Amino acid sequence: MLSTLIYRSRLTAGFSPEHLPLLVSKSQQKNENSQVTGVLLFDGTHFLQVLEGPLESVNWLYSIICNDPRHDSVVELMRDYAPRRRFNNLGMELIDLRKAEQSAIFQSPMIPRSRFFDLSGEDRVYKFIKSFMAGDWKTQFTHRTEPEDWTFTPDNRAFGAVSVPLSVGQPCQFAFQPIIEPLKGKISSLEALIRSPSGGSPQEYFGAIPPNKLHEADLYSKAWAFALANKIGIGEHKISINLLPMSLVMVPNAVNILLEQIAQNGLVPEQVIVEVTEDEVISRFDAFQIAVRELRSAGIGLAIDDFGSGFAGLSLLTRFQPDKLKIDRSIVSDIHIHGPKQAIVHAILNCCAALEISVVAEGVEKVEEWCWLEAAGVQRFQGFLFARPVLNGVPDVSWPQRRV
Repeated sequence: MLSTLIYRSRLTAGFSPEHLPLLVSKSQQKNENSQVTGVLLFDGTHFLQVLEGPLESVNWLYSIICNDPRHDSVVELMRDYAPRRRFNNLGMELIDLRKAEQSAIFQSPMIPRSRFFDLSGEDRVYKFIKSFMAGDWKTQFTHRTEPEDWTFTPDNRAFGAVSVPLSVGQPCQFAFQPIIEPLKGKISSLEALIRSPSGGSPQEYFGAIPPNKLHEADLYSKAWAFALANKIGIGEHKISINLLPMSLVMVPNAVNILLEQIAQNGLVPEQVIVEVTEDEVISRFDAFQIAVRELRSAGIGLAIDDFGSGFAGLSLLTRFQPDKLKIDRSIVSDIHIHGPKQAIVHAILNCCAALEISVVAEGVEKVEEWCWLEAAGVQRFQGFLFARPVLNGVPDVSWPQRRV
């Protein structure tokens, strides 16, 4: 199977560009032996490389490339498959854009001229090469900091340590995890994450509930989250709760039940954000929209949770515009090295900016992920990098501080 891989990277300060011809010359034989062909473009600071060959060979070579200290900020831009090579059967060709005319690549003898592949404007490889030469993508680096620029310091608890005993018959527990604005040193809200009576996972809790009781249990469990918020004393902080969208439809008077739970625990609707998950198909959208209107009329905020992972996606966003949109951890994970994820997040941010919707990045675990997302324009974050959930309490927050 013929595989195509394109990546972009940045020259490290310790490697001289004058050594590139020799480096490429040494790589050619290795690539030929592995049946890998392609082209390497260099603009003085950044590389774009196209690799084509057997899938196993391309993957093996790319693993070596990712660990090469002569470049960094390696971002995978495309993986694809093709019926034949775009480039002639040579190991590799270097095109130094500082010295060559930019049109030279399209006149290269490496490029086959056929009615199938002539790197025309419809070919994705051509588009990536052309985009690299145009250089518009470099704006992504303008405000970006490096992971080594930061250190993280846990603060004193914003809330007192709380250990709340289970009440008789309590069906679940909750763990709080802050959603924060790191550079402002601000806790935006606390998300209440449901746990089983023994402190186990949400799957353990919901797995023990009969299917015909699922939505009722989901809705009534939130009373325990509000009770915990009251006992901890969250003050004027906001609390986010997760709801299956059909819980607002299948349980009669669902919104009124939520409002009663909020009032009974000394909170006000404006403190509460309902995070609608994408884990469930919304089968009665008209009824769901009515419930959304009731929530908003009462002052309760709305968020789309796990955006990009479930059934609703853009369809849900077109039907109603929430106050917040939370980008799923599957998109956030390793975003600093994954071009398609970066493009998706840029599109989400542009869309949400046009609609005045706040964006939260979920599941942030690496400094590199945070640096990329913050530079892209995300201001609110949630994840282990900053704070892990704490059962029946609120954890310390590790705030980033720039190294002097």
